[in-house]
Amino acid sequence: MWGGEFLLGDAADYARVAHVRPFRLPGGEAAVREPRRTALALLLESRGPSVLSRGDLESVGAFTRAECDVLARMLARGVNAPVTTSAGRLFDAVASLLGLVQRSAFEGQAAMAVEAAALAAPAGAGAYPFPLVEREGAPTLLDWEPLVDALLEDRAKGTPAGVMAARFHAALADGIVAVAQRAGSSRVALTGGCFQNKLLTEQAAQRLQAAGFQTLLHAAVPPNDGGIGVGQVLVAAAHLKHLHRKD
Repeated sequence: MWGGEFLLGDAADYARVAHVRPFRLPGGEAAVREPRRTALALLLESRGPSVLSRGDLESVGAFTRAECDVLARMLARGVNAPVTTSAGRLFDAVASLLGLVQRSAFEGQAAMAVEAAALAAPAGAGAYPFPLVEREGAPTLLDWEPLVDALLEDRAKGTPAGVMAARFHAALADGIVAVAQRAGSSRVALTGGCFQNKLLTEQAAQRLQAAGFQTLLHAAVPPNDGGIGVGQVLVAAAHLKHLHRKD
């Protein structure tokens, strides 16, 4: 399942030039409702089974040990644990790791909690590392593992959740600029559900503009699923135009 994507092209055609490093969602749809599941998946992938003994982490403590063992087996075998590159699910995991939301009562709750925490933090918090991993013949990856490592180090130091949330937002904005600088286009459109997040949108747009990019933001059409129908019409029109040219 895609979600944290960088696409170069137009309505007629595109190339997938970069995306968030893939990770698994234990339980599939259940992971969308329970950010703790996605956080546990990231912890297991980056830290290994020993992380299950970390009772100081809310993402681990939110489960019984038996539940952790079942989820760990699901992830190891890839059973009912689909792969995703979703930026929204990354927000979910961070909400859990920060101790903000372990189970969501409504769609978007976890991401909203991370944004609210970041907005309450003092300015100039800095950014977590979110490095690009270049791959021959494949899209570039935005690697979340150094980000998670740095967040866990901050937790161990007792860093306030708001500061960590702010550093997470800044990392995403920096990552967007880094990919744009490699993509070879002077114009960048920010779209998708995550750009309902005012802080992320403002930070990404400001950084892009400072780097010399023309930045396109939503105005009349929403950036989330409410805009899909308009996008489908534009794509269909582009393909019809191409067919007419061939005729």
